Order: sequence, then structure tokens, then C-alpha cells
Amino acid sequence: MGFIIFRLIIFVALVWVGIRLLKAYNRKKLEYQQKHVKDKKEQSEQMVQCRFCSLHLPQKDAVKHEQLWFCCHEHKQHFLDDGPEQR
Repeated sequence: MGFIIFRLIIFVALVWVGIRLLKAYNRKKLEYQQKHVKDKKEQSEQMVQCRFCSLHLPQKDAVKHEQLWFCCHEHKQHFLDDGPEQR
């Protein structure tokens, strides 16, 4: 009888340790995924299109005028002076 109780205690202890290890693994995995998602969001940039020449470029490199985006100051000035390029 004592041997069965001892085996039951050992089994319960092993299950408890296994659950603790699984929770720790899942917590680390979630932290890793959240960090990489955050890094990816920081790396991805909004792309905008030059209103004058239709070139797509990252928003941080573009020139903004009101709600319009341009690839350079020259295209902005040409657009404001002459309107969109006629093709």
C-alpha cells in the first residue's frame, strides 16, 4: 500500500514539474514572438506614391505637401506649377 502511494506522489510531482516547464516554455515563446512582431512593425514602412511621376517610395523619404506626396522637391514644385505630368 505504501509503495502505491509513493508511486502516486512521484507521478503527481512529475506532472506538476511538466506543467511548470510547459508554462515557462510558452511564456518565453510568447515573449520572443511579441519582440519579433514589434521589430517587424518598426522595420516595415508605409509606402507612398509620388503624385508627379507615380514612383513608390518609403514615406520617410518622401516630401509631403498637404495630402500629396512627392519623391523630391523638384517634382513637388513642378506639380504645383504645372499640374500632373501628361503622359
